[in-house]
Amino acid sequence: VQLQASGGGLAQPGGSLRVSCAASGFSLVDSAVGWFRQAPGKEREGVSCITRSGSTYYADSVKGRFTISRDNAKNTVYLQKNSLKTEDTAVYYCAAVLRSQCSLSSQWYTYWGRGTQVTVSS
Repeated sequence: VQLQASGGGLAQPGGSLRVSCAASGFSLVDSAVGWFRQAPGKEREGVSCITRSGSTYYADSVKGRFTISRDNAKNTVYLQKNSLKTEDTAVYYCAAVLRSQCSLSSQWYTYWGRGTQVTVSS
């Protein structure tokens, strides 16, 4: 069972990036998935999550700028990030749990992927 986050990198303020979370060894179709981030010196925070049925939730700090989606055929969940701000700089992690509902609490999740670094800087 493995989750792999990818797609991080460097973006300018106001720019866009998309990060992906791919699963192997289990199906994300049966899972709720969350995205989290951790900036240097700060606690890990929930950014967005998607339920098994496709309902989505966002932290206030990213609402209207980030979009979470899933492609069941590719067993992948995406986080599209637009209108990036310098404060979005962090390591982004995806997590999954074999439940229908999702949560922005890290304690909800069973499986975690390695993070991918996103840096927003001019």
